[in-house]
Amino acid sequence: MLSFCEKSLLLESLIQTSKTNYEKQKGRGFHERDLHPLFVRFAKDYFDVYAKTIKHEKSKKTQSGQDKWNYPDIVGVHFPFNDYSERETLELSQNLNRRDFKIYSFELKVSLDFSNLKESYFQAVSNSSFANEGYLVVFEELDSEVFDELRRLHSSFGIGLIKLELEPTESSVLLPSLVRNLDFKTIDMLVNKNADFREFIDTINGDIQTNDKRRIALQYYDRVLDDESLDRYLSEKGLRG
Repeated sequence: MLSFCEKSLLLESLIQTSKTNYEKQKGRGFHERDLHPLFVRFAKDYFDVYAKTIKHEKSKKTQSGQDKWNYPDIVGVHFPFNDYSERETLELSQNLNRRDFKIYSFELKVSLDFSNLKESYFQAVSNSSFANEGYLVVFEELDSEVFDELRRLHSSFGIGLIKLELEPTESSVLLPSLVRNLDFKTIDMLVNKNADFREFIDTINGDIQTNDKRRIALQYYDRVLDDESLDRYLSEKGLRG
């Protein structure tokens, strides 16, 4: 007889297989996570964010399916180190308690339509509650009625919307996120439950201590691909013809 943990793993595997088959039926030869390097490049260019993929499968197993409501696909941090050219200015901003460190949450979707809109949106609401800013990211084109509904939800819940394009410079923030205070109780729970998230927070703490943009621990964040590497990656994944 399978244990509860084994049953949870099996069910999650079946759900992922179902999603894979659904995507292939719609003519896609790629998976949602294949979009991460493309988005990481945009996030660095647009927000100056150091991003990290959070793998749900590294979480402590609880109720099946619960983790997708706890963790976003990607988290990111902005350090103020690059905001000021002089060390003295950075130190002054910190001494005056204007620390501009900001944590982001990003939930990626290949597509959004009325069959998955509400679930996807409130998944983003739930798993971004810890962060300063939370975004829902979509790759395929949005129907105008879907976008109207996203604008309505945005006015109530403040989740931002990003349209991801194959060319990072063409990606755009369609709706800005509401800026909130960090929820440290939720952060504490997420650190306890997921190894990737624990490493992310631990890396931020270390980078803040160094207080130097030249010494940010890049190896613990997702790699930011240059133009040539990104173009090759997109071709290998079948995203670029």
